[in-house]
Amino acid sequence: MGNDDGTKIRLAAAADATVIAHIHMTSRAAAMPYLPPQRRDHEQVTRWVEDVLLTTCRVWVAEREGEILGYAALEGDMLEHLYLRPDVRRQGIGTLLLDAIRQHSPDGLSLHVFQQNTDARAFYEHHGFHVLDTSDGRTNMENLPDMTLRWIRQ
Repeated sequence: MGNDDGTKIRLAAAADATVIAHIHMTSRAAAMPYLPPQRRDHEQVTRWVEDVLLTTCRVWVAEREGEILGYAALEGDMLEHLYLRPDVRRQGIGTLLLDAIRQHSPDGLSLHVFQQNTDARAFYEHHGFHVLDTSDGRTNMENLPDMTLRWIRQ
């Protein structure tokens, strides 16, 4: 799966963990300045990617010319993460990753998004997700109000 600019989607490998961790950290810092300060360093986030993310989720990366641009992680029918490098946003890469995830979610797909993350909310709403529920943030580690969104194949 790919697009006209040569971006391809593939399953992540253990060797991708360092880059995935970097994307995770830089994307969150750039796109969500309201988040509490990062408590983990790059090495700790890399270990989380290796030991938790890649073992509990199916993870795909978007790659162009050998360079990873973003990743998405699916656990069951829950989109746990979809992050892009800040410099490649709004180029269709998030849509490519989301399309790959949706191909593996025939019964639909859910996700959580911070209520303050208006860019992500608009992206998911554009792609047919609807609000199922809202929360005051007591259930996430950032303690920020969030929403549960759901997409069902038509």
